[in-house]
Amino acid sequence: MGRIYDATWGRLFSAVYDRAIAATEDAGLRDVRRELLSEARGRTVEIGAGTGANLALYPATASHLVLVEPDRHMRRRLEPRAQAAAPAVEVVDAPAESLPFEDSEFDTAVFTLALCTVPDPDAALAEAARVLKPGGRLLFLEHVRSENPRLARWQDRLEHLWCLFADGCHCNRDTVAAIDASGFSLERVDHGALPKAAPLVRPLVWGSAAPAS
Repeated sequence: MGRIYDATWGRLFSAVYDRAIAATEDAGLRDVRRELLSEARGRTVEIGAGTGANLALYPATASHLVLVEPDRHMRRRLEPRAQAAAPAVEVVDAPAESLPFEDSEFDTAVFTLALCTVPDPDAALAEAARVLKPGGRLLFLEHVRSENPRLARWQDRLEHLWCLFADGCHCNRDTVAAIDASGFSLERVDHGALPKAAPLVRPLVWGSAAPAS
């Protein structure tokens, strides 16, 4: 029953995801995405690309784009959008924790609203560091554990229920600390709030990091 529930809910979740987050995108999230992605350069890999919310926001400086998405339901929506976007966009079916790329293959790696969902974020970050060239950059935008102790306690209490509802999304991950501990050197971290979102996932961070030398 659990597997049937997971498969059914995953299909439904991916079907309604774009509509569910549309108000949040329109209220400012898309602008934050665009500003962050303006820093993408060269060969770029987006890990956990979902349905392709970032596709239209990449600058021309991202000369070749590889979108990694392991969820087949999300990928079903991502692939036609990628094909329509540009011939230089490639979609890859792979988990974030085991990327099918050579070492030092990319100039830029991107996570947006993805590290909350990957089963092993430490392994995913290690893989991102591995595939980045020396001098490459990680760009990230994630909802995170609140710095407000009261809200953080509620995130801990409701994390399991939220994870079931949001198809594997964890609302209480300290993603900045994970990036800092994973072989990256943080360059910039901006803090804000995910607009028109549930309080559990409202704390938002975005910024950049470089692989530690």
